[in-house]
Amino acid sequence: MPKRQSGNKKGKQSNFAKLSIFQPNKYKFKKNCPLSGKTAPVIDYKNVRLLKKYMSENGKILPSRITNVSQKKQRELSLSIKRARNLALI
Repeated sequence: MPKRQSGNKKGKQSNFAKLSIFQPNKYKFKKNCPLSGKTAPVIDYKNVRLLKKYMSENGKILPSRITNVSQKKQRELSLSIKRARNLALI
């Protein structure tokens, strides 16, 4: 009795490899943090106008993938938003 071969043959690609989701991204866009740099505003719990830019209408903190804020600045931002909430400034 001849042996059966499994679904994929050696020369063919699987369907998963053909999908664009599983292929490496050719274009990488560099995102600049709006809170880093020389002219960037200082993150402070008293600066309510700045903090409201990084909050949703419901009062939740927006994620850094949406706002393009660096990880370090996101931590500072979330801490200052929480402080402003606690003091009822927001």
